[in-house]
Amino acid sequence: MKSIKIIIEKHADGYVAYPLGLKGVVVGEGDTYEEALTDVKSAIRFHIETFGTEVLEEESPVLEAFIAEAGAAP
Repeated sequence: MKSIKIIIEKHADGYVAYPLGLKGVVVGEGDTYEEALTDVKSAIRFHIETFGTEVLEEESPVLEAFIAEAGAAP
């Protein structure tokens, strides 16, 4: 089983989750972190079942993901 990194963002109206290292667009959402994670895992399974394992990048260039913040003047 291939390990897939997932980004989960918290927004004012819920959570959005998306995987890294997959070809195509896959997104999950939910009112909670857990709901978004469950939804995106289901979407990943569906995406692979629908389009085949060729949607998996052989070697994901992403080793780790970090969040940083920077100020920007308008």
